[in-house]
Amino acid sequence: MAGDMSRRREGLRLCLVVSRFNEPVTRRLEEGARRFLEAAGVEPANIDILRVPGAWELPLGVRLALKRGLYDGAMALGCVIRGETPHFEYVAMGATIGLQELTREFSVPVGFGLLTTENGEQAFARAGGGKGDKGEETARAVLEMCDLAASLE
Repeated sequence: MAGDMSRRREGLRLCLVVSRFNEPVTRRLEEGARRFLEAAGVEPANIDILRVPGAWELPLGVRLALKRGLYDGAMALGCVIRGETPHFEYVAMGATIGLQELTREFSVPVGFGLLTTENGEQAFARAGGGKGDKGEETARAVLEMCDLAASLE
C-alpha cells in the first residue's frame, strides 16, 4: 500500500496559502511544510504558494484557490500574536471558523497551520524551534487526509 500511495502522490496538487503578516514566522512555517511534502514524495512543481496579507485573509485565499478545482488539498499558514486589544481573538476565531467551513464546503483537506501565541518567542518556538514545526505538522495532516481520500475513491 505504501508504494501505491507514493504513486498517487506523484500527481498530487497542493496549495499553501501563507500570511505575510508576521512573515519571519510564516516563512518558517512555509519552509517546514514544503520540506515535509517534498520528502513525502510530492513534486515541488505541484506545490503552489499563494500569499495573503494576514491571517484574516487566509480563508478567502484558500477559497479562491479551491474554487479553481485544481487542488487535492490546501494548507493555511499564519501567525497571530496576542496584543493589548481583543483584536487577536477576532482574527484567530474568524480565520478558524472560515477554514473549518471550507473543509466541509469543498470536501478537500484544509490544513490549519495558524499559530496563536502570546509572543514572538512562542511563535518561533512552534515554527521549527524547540516546540516543534507547525508547518510540518499541518502538511503531515493534509497529506494523511489526501491519502485517506485517495484510498476511498
